[in-house]
Amino acid sequence: MSEACTHDCSNCHADCSSRAPQHEPPHAKSHIKKVIGVVSGKGGVGKSMTSAMMAVSMRRKGYKVGVLDADITGPSIPKLFGVHGPAMGTENGINPVESHTGIKIMSINLLLEDEEAPVVWRGPVIAGAVKQFWQEVIWDDVDFLFVDMPPGTLPVDGIIIVSSPQELVGMIVGKAVQMAEMMKVPILGIVENMSYVLCPDCGKHINVFGDSHVDETGKKYHLPVLAKMPLNPEFAKEADAGMIETFAGDYLDGAADAVAKLLK
Repeated sequence: MSEACTHDCSNCHADCSSRAPQHEPPHAKSHIKKVIGVVSGKGGVGKSMTSAMMAVSMRRKGYKVGVLDADITGPSIPKLFGVHGPAMGTENGINPVESHTGIKIMSINLLLEDEEAPVVWRGPVIAGAVKQFWQEVIWDDVDFLFVDMPPGTLPVDGIIIVSSPQELVGMIVGKAVQMAEMMKVPILGIVENMSYVLCPDCGKHINVFGDSHVDETGKKYHLPVLAKMPLNPEFAKEADAGMIETFAGDYLDGAADAVAKLLK
C-alpha cells in the first residue's frame, strides 16, 4: 500500500495487495454464461414471481436455466415450482433441486428441515448464505441464472427492474437505477407487474391500481418497458399450487427476448 493511499479503490489502478477482488468465482464445476438480477426499489411488487416466470420463459425457448433465491428471510421460489428439499450435497458441493422441466433451483427452503420455519438471521449471516449458494452450489452448465434480489457481491450481467402501476413507480425505478449504476451493471428494462385486470366478460383492461406510469418512467431513464403483466386469477392459482411451469401465458416473451440477446 502506498503512503499516499486514500483508501478509495474506485479510481485507483495500483496493483495493491490490499485491493480485494470485486467478486468471488462460482463453484469450479459451475459454468454460468449470464447472471440476470431481478430487482426493485421496494418490496411486494412481484420480484419472485417475475424471476420464476423469466426462468420458465427462457426454458421454453430451449435454454438451460437456474434460479438462485437470494431472498433468505422470505423465500418463495421453491413453492412456485412445487419443489421440495432437502438439496443433496457431497464433498464436492451442493446440488440444486430441479423442477419438472429441468430448471435448477437453490433456496434456503431447500436446506431447512422445516420449510415453514422462520429465518431470523442477521445481515452478515444472510450475505454468507447467498455467497454459499454462489460458491458451493454445483450449477453445472447454465445459460442463464436468474437471481431474485441479487446482492452486490454477485457478478450480474444484466438487471430487470420490477415495478407496479402506482405513482411510486418513479421512486422504485429510480432506486434500482442508482443501484445498477453503483454496481456498473446494464439495465435490460422494466417489467410492470399487476398492470391491469382483463374483464372476463368484455375483455376490457381494468386499471385496478390506477393509470400506469411505467412508460413515462421508462422514457425518463431511457429504459425499455419489457412487459406489462396483468393480475390473472388463473396464474395466481397455478403459482399457489406449485405449477407455475404449466401456465400458458406469454406475458414475458419480450423480456425473454431481451435476455436472450445477451448470448448473441
